[in-house]
Amino acid sequence: MQVEGRQAVRELLLAGRRRVQEVMIADDVDHADVLDDIIQLAQDLRVPVREMSRRRLDGASHTEAAQGVIATANELPTTDLDQLCATTDDGVAPFLVALDGVTDPGNLGALIRTAECAGATGIVLPRHRAVHVTPTVTKTAAGAVEHVPMSLVGGLPAALLRMRELGVLVVGLDAGGDVSVHDLELGKGPVALVLGAEGAGLSRLVRQRCDVVASIPLLGKLSSLNVSVAGAIACYEIVRQRAS
Repeated sequence: MQVEGRQAVRELLLAGRRRVQEVMIADDVDHADVLDDIIQLAQDLRVPVREMSRRRLDGASHTEAAQGVIATANELPTTDLDQLCATTDDGVAPFLVALDGVTDPGNLGALIRTAECAGATGIVLPRHRAVHVTPTVTKTAAGAVEHVPMSLVGGLPAALLRMRELGVLVVGLDAGGDVSVHDLELGKGPVALVLGAEGAGLSRLVRQRCDVVASIPLLGKLSSLNVSVAGAIACYEIVRQRAS
């Protein structure tokens, strides 16, 4: 697949989870520190670095602004759902983020970046009717896709049931939730945060599969938050409770 953006390409080379095939750099790009890092990392890994004209690079880009750098690599590996629901090797309880029908690549990228920064141990994505990892997602996520394990599931409702069987508390986030997310008692146990599609929120069946559906208090005149913003608030509420 194609990875674009300076930070995304740098994290791809740093992670080393999948073989990078080639790095392409525009011949007129400014050699900032991050670009020098990319070239050095590629050379250390014996990855070919090819300069090309800005026009050719922009023509090969799948995003609006590749920042003068593109890399090609093998597809991201996926992780089995049961494995994501297990305590990590260093004793950290699962903290998962599951997405129900999110279709905007910018939102998915922002959510993956937030989840990684918040210490989430995995992302769960449905195979159908949802966006997957694309060049736009990798660029928006600023390389976070290289560090958060992901599981692709056939159906999210069935996956949520499996999570509950494995002892994971499934918390849905929806404007019509029964309780404020700030009033939940999450402790330090296994938890999965489920975020719904832009506008539509959680689907009926997904909502039914959650242990609890929570909301974020809204004090203004608007009735909803962007899904990536709502996800950030909820993720850091989990961080706050786990820290305390």
